[in-house]
Amino acid sequence: MRRGLLLLLVLCAALAAAAAPAHAQAPPDVRAAAYLVADARTGEVLAERNADARRQIASITKLMTAIVVLEHARPGELVTVGSRASTIGESTINLVPGEQLSVRDLLAAALIQSANDAAFALAAHVGDGDVQRFVRLMNEKALELGLDETTFVRPDGLDVPGHRSSARDVLVLAREAMALPLVRQLVRRDSAPIAGGRELFGWNDLLGEYRGLFGVKTGHTDLAGWCQVGAARRDGVTVYAVVLGSPTRDARNDAVAGLLDWGFDHYAPTEVVGEGRSYASADLPFSDERLELVAAEGAAPVLRLGRPLVETVVAASAVELPVERDEVLGEVVVRDGDRIVARRPLVAAADVEEPDFLERARWYAERALDEAGDMLDAAFGAIL
Repeated sequence: MRRGLLLLLVLCAALAAAAAPAHAQAPPDVRAAAYLVADARTGEVLAERNADARRQIASITKLMTAIVVLEHARPGELVTVGSRASTIGESTINLVPGEQLSVRDLLAAALIQSANDAAFALAAHVGDGDVQRFVRLMNEKALELGLDETTFVRPDGLDVPGHRSSARDVLVLAREAMALPLVRQLVRRDSAPIAGGRELFGWNDLLGEYRGLFGVKTGHTDLAGWCQVGAARRDGVTVYAVVLGSPTRDARNDAVAGLLDWGFDHYAPTEVVGEGRSYASADLPFSDERLELVAAEGAAPVLRLGRPLVETVVAASAVELPVERDEVLGEVVVRDGDRIVARRPLVAAADVEEPDFLERARWYAERALDEAGDMLDAAFGAIL
């Protein structure tokens, strides 16, 4: 913008779009003891039921195991499997006492195949042989993250009294884990080869089946039921769904998919800046007309439907001549809360040449006549 231009600030409120579609108003009727759906970027909860109830979370526990391991060990470190880890049952990779695997391979086993022996081996490694020392680190991390309903007793998530979390805490835990590149890389895989000629297989049935799903963790025990925290991304929007205590594996899968669908229904591309639309006008010297300032290009980001937006226009209220078409003379900014969702330049809608001497003289003369006429009208009006 050229020097000497007077700036005008304009604020106005607008709606991002009409309200969310009618079918998206109520969340689906899912078979689960507790659930939660949230916007991954902001953490905003879109729907919940019993989200603060303390429950067993089964192998979702391994997300915290991975976080603590990666805070204290490097992925390339070798772990020597102890005798206790090799005795842990249910989902395992059949570790043998004395064999060595990397931290990365054991994390892959814990996160992809939900291997309990792998989680135990990692806990013993980081805890210098003391698994309970590792569990204390898990609980210290839970306290740091503000997981008020969470207490860990084991690194693998098998049923044991006092081992509890909640759907809301699981959301925080999953987002924290997904901030780690290695975790993100592993949880999006449904199989992987690791040391010892082992081929891992996953329990996340929605990987490759639900569009956009890229994690994060499933779990199942007798007390926990079928559990999952899922994350999916579409059109720049990431939605998390937490389901705890579904009665069957199929019910869990349906619940996670249905909640993610419902979450995505609340977002759509929304035109917030119209290309070529006039957002302001500026005074022109030696003219009674005004110059329209239009958006150089439009913007239609994917936004939460029905949310109020704030549109700010900063533009020239008067310009110096000449002005060229498409010359930048301001901008329009659209915000969703504190976040800028669109910023576009405002440009001159037309060329305007500088008037010559005769055109200026004519303008002054016409203005003088208008003022004289106004004065005469006022005078005669006072007499009458």
